[in-house]
Amino acid sequence: MALGATIFKADLQIADLDRNYYRDHALTLARHPSETDERMMVRLLAFALHAHEALSFGNGLSTCDEPDLWQRDLTGAIEFWIDVGLPDEKLVRKACGRARQVFIYTYGGRIADTWWSQCRGKLEQIRNLTVINLPLEASRAIANQAQRGMRLSCTIQDKQIWLADGAESVLIELITVKNTPPA
Repeated sequence: MALGATIFKADLQIADLDRNYYRDHALTLARHPSETDERMMVRLLAFALHAHEALSFGNGLSTCDEPDLWQRDLTGAIEFWIDVGLPDEKLVRKACGRARQVFIYTYGGRIADTWWSQCRGKLEQIRNLTVINLPLEASRAIANQAQRGMRLSCTIQDKQIWLADGAESVLIELITVKNTPPA
């Protein structure tokens, strides 16, 4: 018998001073049996960074043709496709053909650096792709904040991110590996 997803609830308070976005979100995250707390929390962080009323979680690891998060416009067109981890470069190129903007959030230290080294030649010229790396210390620190019932606050200002759970506050400074050129 296959194991089911573990359900996590997160009350996430977002104060994004860079985007003037201030809102509380009651989120339900289904953690696939093969997903780690670290990956789940990076998904939650990606949600906070792109928070919008139309942003939603995809079906997860079991569905390879859907992102971890996405935002569709009123016509159903995909505005944002957001993946976490080290996706296959063919899937990234396919996502870039389907969405207006694609974001990949990598984590894991050297393994993320190796992934980019291997994919760089094929992905660097894609105009609607942004690749952002979460430093290993930060991804591990936010993984420690994972609980089945979480109350988190995320403050974003001057590209610095603070994720706090009441007991601990983690500073996250993302590294942009590849940025989309301005339109």
